[in-house]
Amino acid sequence: MSVFQKLSLGAAGLTALGIGLAITFAPHGFYAGYGLTVGTDPVLLSELRAPGANLAALGALILAGVARPGLARMSAAVGALVFLAFAFGRGVSIALDGWPGEQILAALVIELAIGALCLGALRSSRTTTQQASAATVQAG
Repeated sequence: MSVFQKLSLGAAGLTALGIGLAITFAPHGFYAGYGLTVGTDPVLLSELRAPGANLAALGALILAGVARPGLARMSAAVGALVFLAFAFGRGVSIALDGWPGEQILAALVIELAIGALCLGALRSSRTTTQQASAATVQAG
């Protein structure tokens, strides 16, 4: 696994895990950073915490690809899917709901960047796998 792949998966995994844990365990503080007041409604808190836990779990899965090279390709695909899906959702929201402000735009740019890094890691992983297969065939 290349240094680029490790750094890309590490950045994606730590970002998703950290944000997911923050939303799960401290939604008030996390969303206050966006100028939002969450309140105390248990239904709203549940609807925030559940996808937060999902994001944390996906972050751990992405991060596992750094420690276990056999998972790197799958981790890169999950990372690309997670971050590009967030970016897509923000694009839909901008189109349907209007301009959300600079903080959300910054999140969109970061999500696009991390998604692109994961796509690059996925592509790099594919190339490495193909080269290893070709070398095995030639040696055999």
